[in-house]
Amino acid sequence: MNHHPFYTFLKNRPSDKLPGRDAQLKMSPVPLDPDFVLPQNPSETAHPSSVLIPLYTGDENRLRVVLTLRTNNIRHAGQISFPGGRCDTGESLLETALRETKEEIGIESEEIEIACNITPLYLYRTDNQITPFVGFLAKKPELKPNPVEVEEAFSVTMEELLSDKALERKEWHFKHASFNVPYWNVHRVPLWGATAMMLNELIELFREFQKTVGDLS
Repeated sequence: MNHHPFYTFLKNRPSDKLPGRDAQLKMSPVPLDPDFVLPQNPSETAHPSSVLIPLYTGDENRLRVVLTLRTNNIRHAGQISFPGGRCDTGESLLETALRETKEEIGIESEEIEIACNITPLYLYRTDNQITPFVGFLAKKPELKPNPVEVEEAFSVTMEELLSDKALERKEWHFKHASFNVPYWNVHRVPLWGATAMMLNELIELFREFQKTVGDLS
């Protein structure tokens, strides 16, 4: 497959030197109550889960990331997410990400070239330990949203996510606590939470890639 140069950058980058938790926390909701602490380390009962971050090169050689808007009758209803879910018995993390991607948006595993996986993220409210895989597609995908799980499948450019104009903050009030929430305003639904936290690590890697390209030019 002929991929965007970012694919090679990720393939060759040492996996033990990722931006990691620091990058994730930049997009983490911040409790307004200083005594409210969000657990960061997975419990002994945490469910192994994974997602795929699908990337492809669109018009004008711009790299795009595929996202989904979840339907209102499943967990994390009405939120923007990556295709993924909990591992089935005997299934590897990568197998889960690829299976869920096919089930949710119709992209076959044969169409996906995995560049790497990035830092796992623990979600304490659902007790999930999520491993994100970064996968590249050779061409613009024909997205086929599963109507049971996915209300909409869409893509945004990395440039949109890099823009300061797209990054906003609001105070949101939930049943258990109130938070100052960072999010990307790139869709009618805010892109926030776990998806934003995982995506921000990839964004920081893309910034590093751009700097490397600039230094070589």
